[in-house]
Amino acid sequence: MTERVAARRHAGVVRVTHWLIALAFVALLVTGVEILLSHPRFYWGEAGNVNMRPLFTLPVPSSRDTVPTGYKYVLPDQNGWSRYLHFEAAWVVVLCGLVYGVWGFLSGHFRRELFSGAQGGRLRFREVVGKSLRWEPVEDEGAYNVAQRWSYVGVIFGLIPLMIWTGLAMSPSFTAAAPWSVELLGGRQSARTIHFFATWVLVLFVMAHVAMVVHAGLRKKMRGMITGGAAVAEGPLRIEEQV
Repeated sequence: MTERVAARRHAGVVRVTHWLIALAFVALLVTGVEILLSHPRFYWGEAGNVNMRPLFTLPVPSSRDTVPTGYKYVLPDQNGWSRYLHFEAAWVVVLCGLVYGVWGFLSGHFRRELFSGAQGGRLRFREVVGKSLRWEPVEDEGAYNVAQRWSYVGVIFGLIPLMIWTGLAMSPSFTAAAPWSVELLGGRQSARTIHFFATWVLVLFVMAHVAMVVHAGLRKKMRGMITGGAAVAEGPLRIEEQV
């Protein structure tokens, strides 16, 4: 009788860090909005205050009556707890990212699942994106298809490091120890503005990610990311854990 061998769709390290970062992302987004409402004005350079002309202003009320927004009322000030939780959630992302990054390089996960799997090229990338936009099924190509690989590489090695860098550049204690970190960004207010736009790029990525999970089969994808399960053919089953 033929023996079945099913590789886990996602390794344990991938699954654990994925869900921890997902929870931290929700906390970061909620607290980030609360922090933003304390001063919904953005500047470029090192300094920025109510006496300076902003680069742009968000059309929302503030949680501080000293910030001019054009509204006749202020929101409840949640700036205290939100800053503490934002900082703590950010460290969850950093620590999980370090664990995932070290494991990804040492285990060959990045080489096997992200870098070498993107050889489909631009034509294949456009094909997968086109099918996804038309809500047509996209066949599995291992753990990720070519569009997922390209986008994950951009987020993991580009967008998230930028978020961490711009976040640290707004911390006086960090910039005092490494002033070059904020100077390269053009100043502390520039870092805040870049952080804001990078956040929305990340939010759009998460929205697209969730939509594609639903499109590909929510039950199957969730099972794969929770238990690591993968579909197999008939016959005796032997599971091989992905390393």
